[in-house]
Order: sequence, then structure tokens, then C-alpha cells
Amino acid sequence: MADVELKRTPLESEHRSLGAKLGPFAGWMMPIEYAGALSEHRAVRERAGIFDLTHLGKVDVTGPGALELLQGIVTGDLSQLDVGEAQYGMVLNDRGGVVDDLIVYRLEEERYFVVPNAANSTKVLHVLEQADATDPVHLVFHQDWCFLAVQGPRSIEIVSRLFPLAEKLTFLRCTETEYRRRPAILTRSGYTGEVGFELFTYQDIALELWNDLMHAGKEFEMEPCGLAARDVLRLEMGYPLHGQELTEDRTPFESGLGWAVDLDKGPFIGREALIRQLDAGLPARLRGLRMTDKLIPRPHYAVYEGEERIGETSSGSFSPMLKRGIALAFLSPADDHEPGDTVEVDVRGKRGAAEIVRTPFVDRSPK
Repeated sequence: MADVELKRTPLESEHRSLGAKLGPFAGWMMPIEYAGALSEHRAVRERAGIFDLTHLGKVDVTGPGALELLQGIVTGDLSQLDVGEAQYGMVLNDRGGVVDDLIVYRLEEERYFVVPNAANSTKVLHVLEQADATDPVHLVFHQDWCFLAVQGPRSIEIVSRLFPLAEKLTFLRCTETEYRRRPAILTRSGYTGEVGFELFTYQDIALELWNDLMHAGKEFEMEPCGLAARDVLRLEMGYPLHGQELTEDRTPFESGLGWAVDLDKGPFIGREALIRQLDAGLPARLRGLRMTDKLIPRPHYAVYEGEERIGETSSGSFSPMLKRGIALAFLSPADDHEPGDTVEVDVRGKRGAAEIVRTPFVDRSPK
């Protein structure tokens, strides 16, 4: 993809001045790393890191028909959400495959804020536009908003210096607030397994927000972080990534996300396909693999049990916390492989032993 076709974050010049390596990601030019993925990973696990995530989608769904519309699309039961709460869920196709995973924040009685992945924002918006509701619904795709995240054990101290409300927010809670007299959304959420916050406001004040957060985080040695570190952080937690663990050819049940599906709430896109799959049995199931030697798995490596190929890795990397390779892999038959079993991963022609383990790979209990 040519650079001229890529969307640009309003912080690109700032990233370059900080020495970031930028590259194309999901149609955007985004920071991949600054000081290096290992250093940035360590900062988030031990102190704090700040991410520019402006590439992710930002959609307001408002009006008396907002809940009805979203209930027919998202896998979870949003009627259980109070104002100020958030829920992880998925949008499916008619086959039960995952179009996207996202978070829905309930900001007001009739206002929901939906955050899809960058590569799927247009798809999700199209599904929203095609959905039916008895009462009126208004959709706003915020293309002029930025999205910053501060993640790590010191994030509460850092963010609360700008937003005192941060101290009282618990996990998956959100609130509307202000920054420099402009509307902003503050959420206690993230994709790293650490305490963290995500902030949304207008792009024309993104640089001020970034600089104010950097200043607040200076005494805690907060580092700017790129997408490479974010990928390792989420993999250590066993969090799925769309395009790898989540695709339109696999259902949430295959990907271990049945907990985010409520089949009893009523009709939604893909529900009947999920019921049929449960009746027929899963063709494969996502498992965590922890290497027992020095080989490092990557995506799309074959997994064997003896001489039988039983699956393929969907994600794989070196875990800085475990000091060994880890991977997520779809294994078949779905119920024949349990934690404690041993398999082999073909790493560029060399077989390496791995133990099937429960995720997360590392213990970062919610705080």
C-alpha cells in the first residue's frame, strides 16, 4: 500500500521526533516501536507505557432505538449494562464467524460508544447502518477523534493528575469528562493485562493530551510504546487478535470466547449458526502452547502430535516474562487436547516440544 493511501495519526510528527519506527497497519501509518519492543514491554509491565491507538474505530450509537439495534448485532446482552459500564463482545456473520471484536461503552441512557478494530471499522459501520430498530437511531463515526492509552501499574497515578475521576474508575467502567474544555471519554480498559486507561477526544488537541500525559508520566519513567510491544503484551494474556485468532471462518466458541456470547438474550446475527455448531460439535479449539525448549513459534506453524498434524499456530512470539516461546493454536479434534498434554511445533523445519496450558500465560490479576 502506498504511503499516500494511508491514514495519518495527528501525532505522526511527534512520534518521529521521539525516534519511532513507523509502518503501515490496518490502513494507517502507525508507530511500531520506539526504544524497542522489549524495553516498551518492560515499561508497561513494571511502570507505564503510552500508546497512540487513533487508528481504532469510534462510533456513537444514540437514540431510543440504540439498545434494540445493538442487541441484534453484538453477541453479549447489553441490556445488562448500566450507564458508565462497558462490555466486550463480537459482531458475527450469518455463519457465526467473527466480523470483529469490540467494546461497547454505555455513556448515557440512550447513548452507546462502540470501538471496533481499525481494519474492520467500515464493516462494523455497514452492519450498524443495515440493522433495523423500531425506534430512531443516530450513528456518528468519529473520524476527527484521537485515541490514547496509558497502561501499567503506575497508570492510575499518571492519568489521575489530568483526570481526577480516574482514581475511582474500576475495570470496564467509563465516564464522560472534559480536557481543555472539550468533550472527552475516559475508560478503565486496555489490551495489555495491566491496570490501564483509554482516552478519546478531538484530534486537534491530541498533541496537547499526549504531551500532558508524557509530562505526568515522566517521574514514573513512562515510555511511549508501539504496536509491536502491544502485540506481545496481549499474547502473554492470551487475548485474541482479529485476523489471527478471530476470523470470519471461525466462531467465538472455537476461539474460546463463548463467555462473551449470550444465546438466551434473543436474536442476533449468527446466533442460529452458533446453536447448530454446538449441536454438531466444534471442529477445533484455541489452546495455549508454552514451548519447553528455546525455539520461538510464529503464526501459521504446524502443530503435531506424533506424526499427525493436529493444528496450526495463530499467534506466536517470545515471552519476555516467561523467557520462552508461547503461542496460541487451533487444535483438532476440539476436545482431545487438554492442559498438560505435550505437542510439537514445527519451527522452520525443526520440531520443538510444547505443553498445552491454560491462558493467560502470565498472571496479571486485575487490580
